[in-house]
Amino acid sequence: MAKARDPRLTPARPDVAASFLRGEVTADRFDPGTPRQVVLGVAPVRRVPEATGPQETQLLFGEIFTVYDEADGWAWGQSEQDKYVGYVETDALSEDIDQPDHALSALRAYWFSKPDLKSAPYEILSLNAKLTVLHEEGDYVALSRGGFVWKGAVRPLDHFVDTDPVAVAETFLHTPYFWGGKESLGLDCSGLLQNAYEAIGLAIPRDADQQEAHFSDPARGYPLWSDDRGGRWQDLDLQRGDLMFWPGHTGMMVDDTNLIHANATRMATSIDDVREISARWAEDKQLLLRRIIRPIRGL
Repeated sequence: MAKARDPRLTPARPDVAASFLRGEVTADRFDPGTPRQVVLGVAPVRRVPEATGPQETQLLFGEIFTVYDEADGWAWGQSEQDKYVGYVETDALSEDIDQPDHALSALRAYWFSKPDLKSAPYEILSLNAKLTVLHEEGDYVALSRGGFVWKGAVRPLDHFVDTDPVAVAETFLHTPYFWGGKESLGLDCSGLLQNAYEAIGLAIPRDADQQEAHFSDPARGYPLWSDDRGGRWQDLDLQRGDLMFWPGHTGMMVDDTNLIHANATRMATSIDDVREISARWAEDKQLLLRRIIRPIRGL
């Protein structure tokens, strides 16, 4: 029996599906897809083509979204980066693709209309936004889409922000919790991890369960504890960078005691005593820790 495909990552509907799925799924027609590039600071990816529809994730400036169908101001397709499928408003996308050569290295920065801090900004860009830089102009870099960003807030694509994902995550401390978010103004637990790892040069999946499976690969990490092993995880010698997974939630250890995570308990990215908060969740929400993974360093 063929393995069931994850609908979050499968661009297939009854009426249309991606051409690469021909022979694997049933659809009225198959489309090769058209790449589009995000030209706004952030573009929500929604479950349904409605402005008030549930947000599944977000695309940041410069990301590529492959479109398989378009109707009534909405494009249906798939993120090139993490393969997430959903609906994006067409106004956020351009058919003209600029090849990024830089990324935003600051947590956030204004996208100014002129190379002047007093000029009107177009938008705010977030960490890991993809940029195509034309040239420097004073203290700013000119972007291919027009406008300018302070040059101290950008990096070449192959120059990473840090080597420690926890250090990157700590820059998001106190950022509001936002379901499906991965922008600097609001993000969820798995968005925090994805951003932190991307900033150090590692691409990881979008959702917590996908990240758990990703790091469970022996080439990427090894389990310190899982709920089917038994024994007390609370007695483990945890280290900075260890990944903690609950059903639908994840975070990273800052040290042997404290966890950094974007969470709905505090509606923000916070640092909490992992044993205390886990005990509270187990009592109040029946939410039990599922797995602890130590990522392999230097991947």
